[in-house]
Amino acid sequence: MQLPWWWELGDPCAWTGQCRGTRRMSPATTGTFLLTVYTIFSKVHSDRNVYPSAGVLFVHVLEREYFKGEFPPYPKPGEISNDPITFNTNLMGYPDRPGWLRYIQRTPYSDGVLYGSPTAENVGKPTVIEITAYNRRTFETARHNLIINIMSAEDFPLPYQAEFFIKNMNVEEMLASEVLGDFLGAVKNVWQPERLNAINITSALDRGGRVPLPINDMKEGVYVMVGADVPFSSCLREVENPQNQLRCSQEMEPVITCDKKFRTQFYIDWCKISLVDKTKQVSTYHEVIRGEGILPDGGEYKPPSDSLKSRDYYTDFLITLAVPSAVALVLFLILAYIMCCRREGVEKRNMQTPDIQLVHHSAIQKSTKELRDMSKNREIAWPLSTLPVFHPVTGEIIPPLHTDNYESTNMPLMQTQQNLPHQTQIPQQQTTGKWYP
Repeated sequence: MQLPWWWELGDPCAWTGQCRGTRRMSPATTGTFLLTVYTIFSKVHSDRNVYPSAGVLFVHVLEREYFKGEFPPYPKPGEISNDPITFNTNLMGYPDRPGWLRYIQRTPYSDGVLYGSPTAENVGKPTVIEITAYNRRTFETARHNLIINIMSAEDFPLPYQAEFFIKNMNVEEMLASEVLGDFLGAVKNVWQPERLNAINITSALDRGGRVPLPINDMKEGVYVMVGADVPFSSCLREVENPQNQLRCSQEMEPVITCDKKFRTQFYIDWCKISLVDKTKQVSTYHEVIRGEGILPDGGEYKPPSDSLKSRDYYTDFLITLAVPSAVALVLFLILAYIMCCRREGVEKRNMQTPDIQLVHHSAIQKSTKELRDMSKNREIAWPLSTLPVFHPVTGEIIPPLHTDNYESTNMPLMQTQQNLPHQTQIPQQQTTGKWYP
């Protein structure tokens, strides 16, 4: 017997037959819960099998209360423990879950939820999900397996699908059985279908939405896709009229007559509603017609055989090396001929130069040479501060200006130049008057 989608919500009793503070939805009455308290006597657990349908929302709750009994010290009946517990879920033998299955847990003190919409490609293939619980206080772990047996649905997919964006809900709040049941009840009152199923639930963050600010109890928003077997009602079609489309383009709220049936609990963004009619969708498959731009089918690829003839690369190597070398040699010879063999010489230069210019040049060179010779024979006394250690003309060592036993403390800062050796006396101008020998 195929189980409905809500039969998987919060039912760990079907896992091992042992329950602890478990809530179970009554199939007879929607939204009514039977609360039964049990005590765990045995720690022997087996794998749990679930049977969701393809194209129908699957929700499985990982309750912390059930896993608390897995970690020592084991709580006694009536004892309350509030250890932080987190869960890790992955496909057996792989590091992550299947692409259609998502997982969310807000805090270590809240329950984890596995949810998603199974695809038709996985029908008949058991999907084993490893569930590992971590006690963040004691660092103990517990592992169980969830075997998902996806079954095919007779009316899959439903021909008419509508996706709503609910602004005042987070995904884990929408996955609660009572909240989702209330939303499907409101949609059923508006749509009036004979069969209505929840197909998928997606967080707005997975669609590129921004994380809301932590003020005024702002929510992330959630997309809920539902499917039915009857065409869309006139109320849902009101979004497509030109007036509401214009208001949506101006970022104004459209006027929807049935919005009041949702407003008490759900704030729907009608501008983001999506209506899909599967009966009118045309197949996108087109037969390929061969023509210009399409190469003919060449058959299977045949790699070359191993018996290939060896190729001699010696000639290629010589050509690659010899041609650039020959070009470089020719350029070098041309440059050498220009630089060495095309020089005019001094005689040709003098023959082409006017005589008056040569005379001027010769006079300048002669004057420059005489000035340089005269500068070597200057014997004017130099200042003491610039005297070299060696005499500039003779090259002899100049004796010190004072003896070793002379007190340097009594030496004046400026020495006279009267008794310096190898110095020429500068004649002084005599004053007018008598001169006495």
